[in-house]
Amino acid sequence: MSGLKELLKKGLGLGDMAFNAGGGAITWFPGHMAAATRAIRHRLKLADLVIEVRDARIPLSSANADLQPHLSAKRRVVALNKKDLANPNIMHKWTHYFETCNQNCVAINAHSKSSVKKLLEVVEFKLKEVICKEPTLLVMVVGVPNVGKSALINSIHQIAKSRFPVQEKMKRAAVGPLPGVTQDIAGFKIAHKPSIYVLDTPGVLVPSISDIETGLKLALAGSVKDSVVGEERIVQYLLAVLNTRGTPLHWKHLNNRRIDGIEYEAEENHEYSLKNLKPKRRNLPNRSDLVYVEDLVMQVQRALYSSLSEFNGNVEDESDLESLIDLQFSALQKALKIPHKASEARLMVSKKFLTLFRTGKLGPFILDDVPDVKPVS
Repeated sequence: MSGLKELLKKGLGLGDMAFNAGGGAITWFPGHMAAATRAIRHRLKLADLVIEVRDARIPLSSANADLQPHLSAKRRVVALNKKDLANPNIMHKWTHYFETCNQNCVAINAHSKSSVKKLLEVVEFKLKEVICKEPTLLVMVVGVPNVGKSALINSIHQIAKSRFPVQEKMKRAAVGPLPGVTQDIAGFKIAHKPSIYVLDTPGVLVPSISDIETGLKLALAGSVKDSVVGEERIVQYLLAVLNTRGTPLHWKHLNNRRIDGIEYEAEENHEYSLKNLKPKRRNLPNRSDLVYVEDLVMQVQRALYSSLSEFNGNVEDESDLESLIDLQFSALQKALKIPHKASEARLMVSKKFLTLFRTGKLGPFILDDVPDVKPVS
């Protein structure tokens, strides 16, 4: 994927995003993040165990590098959340990688009680050695924005209420699709004898990100607000990843009938917003909506397949890759039925395409590469 690496340095303007210490003001690190980082470091001293939530699609890129020295000194369980959006064929390699590094790791879906119960079993096992010594134990949940910490906290509450008598009314953690929803550190009692408290914390990023690709992965996963990086720029990176991996060519085998032109009958003037695919939307899609979204996804996959399979250039060359991505923006505009003369067509394409990716409609992905682990001699 050398073409992608070069693209990040030179092509498409992706290399001037100031994801580095000398690149100017870092607008995604507001005052509450700085204050929260200080508070988290202070409370880490009191924590008996830390659940570090990471995005399963970016197991390394979603780690807060500034907190790692503090976390490595604590009992810790790494929870790779959103496993339902991550490639299951690679997920086991990541859990094995963490195990090889002597780090407890559990792949979870924070919205699944059975999945969260497995995580709690590991947490309880890790706390066994201190339960007999301390009447009160503190578990801290940390992670960068939008990895699903609050969703995990809410699931833990539901499980705890079914297991233990709860004396006080518990407040649910705020959950939202935007980074930075949780702005205070709140404690919740989840068990008695011993008393176990879970602290939810706001998502915090490092003030600067030295690696441009790490910054783009965080933006793609939604840990950095889209307005900071720009939706079009994020989609340029996503298309570069898909093309250099040859992903659209695999869609041909998955969707032969649809890509070859056999489509479901869909209402021509169907009104449905892709925003409704995002979590916590009140209006659930009906059968007609589902058919509409499925048809839209197939049109998008077919557009990217056709553009890549007919492309005569070299995706490992940054100039060729840039040309291909420009062609694909036009193809996506047609597939997503965005008016040709729309003044903000590329922005509209980017927003819809990002929604399909982030909700898993384009398939499961893991963007980070599993590091090579040297065998212990």
